[in-house]
Amino acid sequence: MALRRKKHQSTHERSQHVKQILLLGAVVSACLSCGATGQNLSEIALPAPEICFGLRSIVEPEALAVCSALDASQRIRARELAEQWLTSAPTSSAAHYTLAEVLLTVEGNVPRALFHLNQAEANSKIRSFDQMVGAGTDLPEGSAPETPLWHYLTLNQLSSVHQLIGNQEESLRYLDALAEAYGVDLEPYKGWPLIKLGRFEDARQSALRVLAKDDVDRFSEAQAWNTLCAVELSAPQESQAAPACDKALELDEAAQNTREELSTVTLTNAAEVALSRLRIDQAERLIDRATRYPNPSSVSNPWIQKLYLTLAQGRFDNAQSALEQMLVWRNRQDPLIGVSNRAEHFLASATFLLLAGYTEEAARLAESALNQPDRNGNFSADDAQKDAIAALLTTLAFRADYERQLEYAAAQEWGVRLSATASAQLTRLAAWRAGRRAASLFANAETMRNRLRPYGPLDVHIPEWIEPEIARLLGAGVFTSLIEDAETRGSFSGAQGYKHSFATESAALRHDSDGVIDEGTLALSLLPDAEAMLRARVQWHMARAYWLKGDSGSARSFFSASLRQDPSLARRLGAGIPVAISHDGTPSALALADRLSISPRFEASPEGLALEISANTLCLRDSEEAVISCYTPARKSESLTGDSPAILSLPLANDSALVAVEFQRQLFGIGVELSKAQRSAIMGASVVLRSQSYGNDTSLPDF
Repeated sequence: MALRRKKHQSTHERSQHVKQILLLGAVVSACLSCGATGQNLSEIALPAPEICFGLRSIVEPEALAVCSALDASQRIRARELAEQWLTSAPTSSAAHYTLAEVLLTVEGNVPRALFHLNQAEANSKIRSFDQMVGAGTDLPEGSAPETPLWHYLTLNQLSSVHQLIGNQEESLRYLDALAEAYGVDLEPYKGWPLIKLGRFEDARQSALRVLAKDDVDRFSEAQAWNTLCAVELSAPQESQAAPACDKALELDEAAQNTREELSTVTLTNAAEVALSRLRIDQAERLIDRATRYPNPSSVSNPWIQKLYLTLAQGRFDNAQSALEQMLVWRNRQDPLIGVSNRAEHFLASATFLLLAGYTEEAARLAESALNQPDRNGNFSADDAQKDAIAALLTTLAFRADYERQLEYAAAQEWGVRLSATASAQLTRLAAWRAGRRAASLFANAETMRNRLRPYGPLDVHIPEWIEPEIARLLGAGVFTSLIEDAETRGSFSGAQGYKHSFATESAALRHDSDGVIDEGTLALSLLPDAEAMLRARVQWHMARAYWLKGDSGSARSFFSASLRQDPSLARRLGAGIPVAISHDGTPSALALADRLSISPRFEASPEGLALEISANTLCLRDSEEAVISCYTPARKSESLTGDSPAILSLPLANDSALVAVEFQRQLFGIGVELSKAQRSAIMGASVVLRSQSYGNDTSLPDF
């Protein structure tokens, strides 16, 4: 999981160091007015303070008009005013800065905003504190007063934007330029860029310098402890002790002890620390607390973490609810925040769609995350990690979609079957291409540095039940070496169950049945109960190992347990379940038996799980005759709709084909049905939804 930056600097919420010169700005502005009119300072009646771009000292009427429009949520009007000002004054640093702020606030358009910020810097006439103070004496009499702080604001925003887009060296350079030109202390803001650069010791020393000051304010102290927390978590051997993280949370709670609400980032960061210690229940409590306080300016969306947690535990109904609320939160985020975490939302949504059987949509979303990288400056993870995981998820989605198409093809008459199978090869090719890209990205040593560490707090999150798929990309030998290296560096300290689950995967790829059983037994005894999906994967491999060794009784038991917990696993692995098919002798049952017997999801064997087919029902049962899944065919007009993920471009041949496809959709699904409108909302294909569209609503239409 990736930690978030402690505080995001928004348009109307300037960073703390700006406040150090608010009073100075007001006085200097008054001096400028005094110089322009020939009046004495004592004769000037100071106007009532108005906040504009975080300051009370803005005097330009054009800027004030833009700020008034922004405060009134008249965003189009704000942009029009800013563009008109720039048209009339193309060399004005204030006009360039104002348009840049509008582009960031209204559109989240970082590239264009950066261009205008660079223009604002280049056109600035006042470039230091001394020049700012001297500006009042040099202003010709009768000239209109100007705000002397535009250069300061420009450097401040340039530092923030460069950090957002990943140019951490530039961010640090602008922080140093601010400190040198205006004499302000910006040490508390250096920790995060240093962490992003991997300079953990420099970040630690910077934080210690902040804490060593006698007059450190509460905000800077919290920033420093947050930096030390990230440094602590960068150590691979950390699993239980993170005193700096505890201190960071303690400071936030002490600062806000008069109310329950805490910073969203504080709570989600604390949840990720808890997860890194495998305190899963504590992490969920912190996440639940964070979800109560929607924060449009926060880079964290706690519903993403809630979605991942509930999926890992096999709580699919809760996961669907988390997905719904995740989308509501996303649509209320400020535009700049939406740009920052768009791919994170895509990956979480694609993961859910993959399990729900909407494999085509999952592949499209994962590809979108891969092709539209986040602005990761406010996250501890980087683009390389995100790209690797997006490529892996794209591979899984295309593979699952290919297998789903083969299930469809197997249910058809031979002519349609050949056509559908041939068509599916394009999806297979897409899966192969995505897999090659994912393998090349995961082959990077830096990307894999902490990848196998359970809930690595500084990395892009990849569900622990998906991580074994890396072995299928890199091969058993490479993956075994990664496991050994991770153990040497202490990544599995206090988390041996995860090591044995990865070793189970490696043994399965080597077709080492004894190794699978030995490692799988250890994994199941040591993994947390909350890791239901990962346990299901281990159980599947153990079932296959027992089956190959001829122990059909143990195999059936493990197959049943795995299917109940992770129904879509067989499809994702491209594997089949041994089944003993029986039927009642009716023509429809005979036709169904023939079609299901050639499905890639089933392997006909008298020792397999019982698959009972009659004219009215299809049931898969375990060794004790307990039902794993039963399906009752509906009338043809009611069975499949355009919303069903089983519908492809080719028509279903007849009723038996329809029933065969629907039975497999139910058996290998998680019981979630999404309408086209719901899927459009997930894909982001609907109209732009902002917070004004819903007011106080807590759900999207059609959910």
